[in-house]
Amino acid sequence: MANAFENSQVLVRGAADVERRFMAAVYRWMTLGLLVTSGVAFYVATTPAALQMIFGNRMVFWGLVIAQFGLVIALSAAVNKLSAGMAGALFILYSALTGATLSAVLLAYTGASVASAFAVTAGTFLAMSVYGTVTKRDLTSWSTFLFMGLIGVVIASVVNIFTKSGMVAWVISAAAVVVFTGLTGYDTQRLRRMATAGAGVAALPVNGALALYLDFINLFLSLLNLFGGRRN
Repeated sequence: MANAFENSQVLVRGAADVERRFMAAVYRWMTLGLLVTSGVAFYVATTPAALQMIFGNRMVFWGLVIAQFGLVIALSAAVNKLSAGMAGALFILYSALTGATLSAVLLAYTGASVASAFAVTAGTFLAMSVYGTVTKRDLTSWSTFLFMGLIGVVIASVVNIFTKSGMVAWVISAAAVVVFTGLTGYDTQRLRRMATAGAGVAALPVNGALALYLDFINLFLSLLNLFGGRRN
């Protein structure tokens, strides 16, 4: 009986160690992705030639957007086949492309607004990530609500491209804040549960980093749209 108890304790500690290493790798990749995105966005925003190349040519801009979608699909669909190095390279490429396409944000909003939105996003993300880690509540029940909310935000955003309603855009951003705040907690808990089961999948930490990275970026953009001050 004593041996069985000791063995179970060893297994619990081993599982906890695997989870900690996995989540540390997830957060490292996510942080690296955000740094690359920020660096590329700043470079493009302060380089007239780069701005002209990306935003002065619709084909280049939409080519970058399509490439982003393609990379997300590749990282998600081929997670069991990619090596850690290849997955990491694709994620960094995706982060760089995101920075290029989001560089216009640095030009549309004041520097103070961007900094404030980033700080609030970081604080909210940290709080929800901690909640997803320490809560004993199973957040799986959130999945249906969050998924339907995400679909609603996407559809409404596409429709508003044509209607161009300021009020609708505000409502969409408010809904997106709720959705991506919830997704941060949900994804954190989901990834921790996946850590042990997927320990043998080399690319899984990068795939997890992509999920949290997307939560962070979309939360940041939604908050910026709600409270950011635009340049004159």
